Amino acid sequence: MDIGKRLQAIRKARGLSQRELASRAGLTNGTISLIEQNKTSPSVASLKSLLDAVPMSIAEFFAPIEGDSEPKVFYTSREFIEVAPQTNAASVSLRQLGNASTQKLQILDETYPPMSDTGPELLRHIGEEAGIVVSGQIEITVGDEIQVLGPGDGYLFDSRRPHRFRNTGSEVCKIISACTPPTF
Repeated sequence: MDIGKRLQAIRKARGLSQRELASRAGLTNGTISLIEQNKTSPSVASLKSLLDAVPMSIAEFFAPIEGDSEPKVFYTSREFIEVAPQTNAASVSLRQLGNASTQKLQILDETYPPMSDTGPELLRHIGEEAGIVVSGQIEITVGDEIQVLGPGDGYLFDSRRPHRFRNTGSEVCKIISACTPPTF
């Protein structure tokens, strides 16, 4: 997906200037311009801030356009939708199962390469979030609490609390997570 082009189309459809969107999101209009020209890729947290300013969830932003056909039940791994901006092999990957904008539950297959994170800004959104670490280790910050989780460990919290995910280890971390409602 062309993130810059999609963001620009949404911004224009909402009647927002780059300056107004930047102000609402707490970013500079230069940053908005660079993102829209695909000269820089926003962190997960920055993209979330931009979409909150619209308002729109990440699930809606990356939702495929589906026809009137029956909802899909089964998905191959190739059919998951990447909802994190990918800049290189060291980027966080958040792969969504199905079109969460039409569901009440969002399921993500998350991959955190060594030394990657969701961005310097803490995330916040309506809903609850839960996950189980499949492999590797992840440092999770929720409010003032910080915990390192390993395989088989899990988390469950109110997503309105500021939170961040960071892999400080030397191996890839894999997590299967859920968010309800799908507001991320």
